[in-house]
Amino acid sequence: MEGVIRTRVGYAGGDKPSPTYRSIGDHTETVQIDFDPKKISYGQLLEIFWDSHNYMNPSSMTQYKNAVFYHTAEQHRQAADSRAALEQRSQKKVRSDIVPLKSFTLAEDYHQKYLLKQSALRHALDVYYTDHTDFVDSTTASRLNGYAGGNGTREQLLREIHSLGLSETYETTLMKLVGEY
Repeated sequence: MEGVIRTRVGYAGGDKPSPTYRSIGDHTETVQIDFDPKKISYGQLLEIFWDSHNYMNPSSMTQYKNAVFYHTAEQHRQAADSRAALEQRSQKKVRSDIVPLKSFTLAEDYHQKYLLKQSALRHALDVYYTDHTDFVDSTTASRLNGYAGGNGTREQLLREIHSLGLSETYETTLMKLVGEY
């Protein structure tokens, strides 16, 4: 997704200190998105959020609830306005929560860039990132994880493939992967 700098998965919304997957407490599994507002707006990210899940289905478990976490009063206003507009268009109650972000705890390493790690591209960045934290924070790893998950277009990939720092072999693998969806 153009404008997205990096993504990380983790836990937010609760009060339990140091949540983990096995001891999540009152937190929700979530994704943290760092973005360039000159390339993609918060409003555009909200549209993607609403389009990417069933907003009419409340979860019975806090761990899996649908929620957008906001940082500022302006983000809260935009999220509430976009939810109201969606309810107006759909004529249905939106059950996804809008919640202030109190804290964000990174999920365990095995959750990070999961789709990339399951793909034929899993070793494409080994030479660049020997430290897992650097890998998780990497824009390139986030981009590849998105493509591995079926997001992005062939045209978008053609614009950026040479800037990803991949070997020719992995560039070919990535082009084939994107060509499959």
